[in-house]
Formats: sequence, structure tokens, C-alpha cells
Amino acid sequence: MIGTGRLILREWRDHDLAPFHLMGQDAEVMRFIGDAPGIDAVREQMARQRRLQAEHGHCFWAVERRDTGAFIGFCGLKPGPGDTPIAGETEIGWRIARAHWRRGFAEEAARASLDRAWANSDAAFVAAITVPDNVASRGLMEKLGMCRVAGGDFDHPALPDGHRLRHHIQYRIARPRP
Repeated sequence: MIGTGRLILREWRDHDLAPFHLMGQDAEVMRFIGDAPGIDAVREQMARQRRLQAEHGHCFWAVERRDTGAFIGFCGLKPGPGDTPIAGETEIGWRIARAHWRRGFAEEAARASLDRAWANSDAAFVAAITVPDNVASRGLMEKLGMCRVAGGDFDHPALPDGHRLRHHIQYRIARPRP
């Protein structure tokens, strides 16, 4: 578990299923991610994060507000997806429910995740990927000190040719010097 001033980043719990599924039904939340997932797909996403936590000691953790205990999304670290330029590298990612946007929660959770990466791994850098049109995520990446990788654009292999979200860009941040 990671605590910040306003948030708790924690392992996934069974009661996260309903709010996580509901978040995925919001077209604005999913605009740069993909189609709204069914309940079985959400259940599998949670199971995958639990496996990553067990195997690596980190995952895209569930994020809850300290003041209300409400699930508001996820943020954390995991190995980058296979067949991408960041395969096996440490990837940071986040998704926050729209009702909690523009309050700095994603930044707060992402900074705590980066701190965790530097404190608990020997990773030389942390990577992130998104689609070029995702201006909000790109802005957060830059606010975190991440830089776009020149020549690092790629077509995500999990999406078919012609898919509107296939083209991705990557950002990285190097481990801070002591």
C-alpha cells in the first residue's frame, strides 16, 4: 500500500469490480483507451493486476480517496506490454473516473508510483505510452518530467490495422541522480 496526502494506492479488492466496471462504461474515460469493457473483461483486468502484484510486487494499483474511501481509478507500475518498444520495461499508467478529474489525483498517484519505482527497483527509467491525441495524459507525463522519445512512435500490436487508437507514442523519465 502507498499512501499520499489524499490517496491510497492499494491492491485490488473484490468490491472494486462494480466501480471499475462503471468507470469503463464512461465514453470520455475510454476515449483514448478503447471500447467499454464487459464485466468479464473487467474481472480479468483485476485478476491480471493481482497476478502482476504477486509476481513483481507492483501493478496498476486501485486508487481510493482517503477522505471517502471511494474507488476513483488506478495508477501504478507494471512491465510494459509485449511486442511494444517498452516490453518488459517498467511502465507507469493511470486511469481516473471522470468525476475525479482536474483535482490533481492522477498527478499525486503518479508521483507516488514513481517514488516507489525509484525506491524499490533498479530501473534506469520508467516509460509510459499513449495515443498522440491524449493531450491530458501527455500533459501529465510532461509535468512528471517525462520526455517524449524521439523516433519512438509505434503501432500497438494489440490493435488491428486502421484502428483509430493503434498509433502510440512513448515517454520516459530517467532515474533521478543521487
